[in-house]
Amino acid sequence: MSQQSEWQVLQTALRTASDIAFLEERPQGEQAEVLVDALRRAVSAALALRDGPGDTGCRVHPYGPVDPLYGDKEDPLPPGWGRCLLCNDRRRRAGARRRSA
Repeated sequence: MSQQSEWQVLQTALRTASDIAFLEERPQGEQAEVLVDALRRAVSAALALRDGPGDTGCRVHPYGPVDPLYGDKEDPLPPGWGRCLLCNDRRRRAGARRRSA
């Protein structure tokens, strides 16, 4: 997820938790489960914000492998390709399919 998406998830989860936590009666049963779920989502989103975009800088695979050809002056990647090996491999396979068809 992107940083913006994580931020929105965090805000939504905290609003949900706040709405339940500040009810006049103590939450029980299903409401307590919703509160726990909202707090878990908030913590997960906050941790993702702290960790940043990862080595690849990729929104889909932030902690995926870095393409070994990234930055290679002898065999450069095509313009617009990033550091993510998984995304670049998908692009390579898509290009090979187009050429063989």
